[in-house]
Amino acid sequence: MKRIKGLLLAALLLGSVAAKAQFDVDFTNYWALNGYYNPAYAGQVDKLNIYGTYSLQLAGFTNAPKTMYFGADMPVKFLNQKHGVGVGFMNETIGLLTNQRFFAQYSFKLDLWGGKLGIGVQLGGLSVGFNPDDLDLGEGENAEDDPAFPSAEANGTAFDLDLGLFYSHKLFYAGLSVAHLLAPKVLIGETNEMKVDPVYYLTGGCNIKTKNPLISIQPSVMLRTDMLMFKADLTARFLYTWNEKVYYAGVSYSPANSVAFLIGMQLIKGLGVGYSYNMFTSKIGALNGSHDIYVNYSMDMNFMGKSKNKHKSIRIL
Repeated sequence: MKRIKGLLLAALLLGSVAAKAQFDVDFTNYWALNGYYNPAYAGQVDKLNIYGTYSLQLAGFTNAPKTMYFGADMPVKFLNQKHGVGVGFMNETIGLLTNQRFFAQYSFKLDLWGGKLGIGVQLGGLSVGFNPDDLDLGEGENAEDDPAFPSAEANGTAFDLDLGLFYSHKLFYAGLSVAHLLAPKVLIGETNEMKVDPVYYLTGGCNIKTKNPLISIQPSVMLRTDMLMFKADLTARFLYTWNEKVYYAGVSYSPANSVAFLIGMQLIKGLGVGYSYNMFTSKIGALNGSHDIYVNYSMDMNFMGKSKNKHKSIRIL
């Protein structure tokens, strides 16, 4: 059974000479990973931000997708101008396939309408690997010679380009970005090619204060499309502050797709953790959802110098 499922997962990407795929991962905690989806976010907050996340999707299935992402960004100032820089690395395993992204980011900053506008570019690469060790093509005279599946380990890489805009204000934020702008093609072995289509993202969120100074609400949204499929995530987190620590619980809904539950807290100053469980509303079942956990650390930096117009992140973690 394990080999059959591995074959099906591989066939999704390698079953034809030119296969298309969405390379990006749908992290449930997207609101905490703006730098993954938008290069203009780099340096948007006047802190050194280091963050990582791990996602196990379709829990309970053999060869279920597993994804690890690590990123960091910080503000810099040169020639009397504000800038942001960042780096990131993603590794994902899906059955017999391994997908990787690695990139560097640059963002130009402008003070605008009482907030900060970032204009960003991301340069990097995509890597796809295929390991046929557990591949079973079944019985048949030519089963082992199927040209659609490499008989030996195969790898391929391609150049990748992302662009984005990100605006943050003390009360809200909004971002617009496009990933894989050049629609890169990754050649896997000698006969298989995977095309990664451009994906467009629109994100936004705000901070709503309540009559109780210890409680606030932070709704957020992410819309994404590759011009063939569309997905929306609508999230609301309820924050409670006590003894300089912040705790949150929330819910996220993706129409016709899933419902997610979120919890998290700020452990110590600058260090936070969060967990979410994404429960599919389709026939996959509630117990075969996705687990996401993330950790981030923010550290005050003095690269920007003194500024009369400071901007605080509306994220708590």
